[in-house]
Amino acid sequence: MPWSDPSRIDLALESRSVSFENPTGARGAGGSAHGGRKGAPSRELEAGERVVLADLEGPGTIRHVWLTIPPAPPERMRAVRLEVFYDGLDAPSISVPVVDFFGVPLGRPVPLVTALSAIQEGRGFNAYYPMPFERRIRVELVNESTSRLLLYYQIDYTLDRGADARDRRDPAAPEREPSYLHVAYRRENPTVPKRDFVIFEGLRGPGRFLGSVVGIRVLQDELFAWYGEGEVKLYFDGEDPLPTICGTGLEDYVGTAWAMGPHQTPHAGVPFEIRDPARPDRRMPDLTSFYRWHLADPIVFRESLRVTIQQIGAVFVLPGEEAKRAAIDAGHPVAGAGWRRSQGAFAADWAIAERSDDYCAAAFAYCREPQAVRRYAPEEATADIRRFPYEQPSPTEGALDFVGAAIES
Repeated sequence: MPWSDPSRIDLALESRSVSFENPTGARGAGGSAHGGRKGAPSRELEAGERVVLADLEGPGTIRHVWLTIPPAPPERMRAVRLEVFYDGLDAPSISVPVVDFFGVPLGRPVPLVTALSAIQEGRGFNAYYPMPFERRIRVELVNESTSRLLLYYQIDYTLDRGADARDRRDPAAPEREPSYLHVAYRRENPTVPKRDFVIFEGLRGPGRFLGSVVGIRVLQDELFAWYGEGEVKLYFDGEDPLPTICGTGLEDYVGTAWAMGPHQTPHAGVPFEIRDPARPDRRMPDLTSFYRWHLADPIVFRESLRVTIQQIGAVFVLPGEEAKRAAIDAGHPVAGAGWRRSQGAFAADWAIAERSDDYCAAAFAYCREPQAVRRYAPEEATADIRRFPYEQPSPTEGALDFVGAAIES
């Protein structure tokens, strides 16, 4: 890719950008409002309003998306939808809550740095997924909250100027093989016992699964010590009932081990984990999250791909807790090898058992052909994600309350 070698000067590419200061991206047309003295950096969106951020003719590639909206409660942050349409299609190929697009689920932006996205200081949203388009791309944002929304944004892209430009380009540059970024959102609240949650499915190949951003509202059950024993499975090209790739557990797929807590690496991590500080006895958090990018370990499919994750947890029964074991056996079928006896100082019976939680996922994939993804209902994204009584707004949210008040007035 041209950006992989910063020393390369590729004259086939023309650098452009769109924002409210230059909504068409035309050359020499930026900053015309109010004498060019920062006349149109932002816009207010009414409740329910849809705005076109970019409507561009190709061929080209979006290289970077930046935007910011004032920090707000989770249900308001989650009620902003990003949609992308390719080559004149009426249905979107990207339809996802905007915060999830940048790497964090459940409406709770936190400082984040990954190989493909960043939320700088928890409020500056950046995405670096290349988004090639052949004939046309249209990027839209929808305010599905009940309040006005202040929006700043900038989309940086390059145009490929065709045969004349190719004659001048670096002969070492590879020919462009177009593919289209697709992002689909789904949620299951709660999951069905023994039916794995589907992270990704339904797009035609050839394609490449780039990864996902997953949020989990852990449904507290005092019988369980841990929620994340489920395996991630990848089924290629119609495989059934067994997959080709089968992981070893949720935290293992994220790249850590022996449970997991907040951490970040370029390719995988946990943006946040939310626990009740008044309940140190609880081993499981109320909310958790993870992202996983398949960059160095590409997941390529020819016809189709299905990615799932099981909802299985760990249970421990100490001597004298026969009633607890009976409750587990009655309500949570034991999985794996069944009950076992731990050795050493911690003498207990333990097992992994089926459970249900509230899962959501934004799945990212490149496909050779632009295709429609499922449009989720707004309430699907915003239900059951309000702050817990012990959660506090970020200092930035409090400091910017006057902005929201000014907009509402």
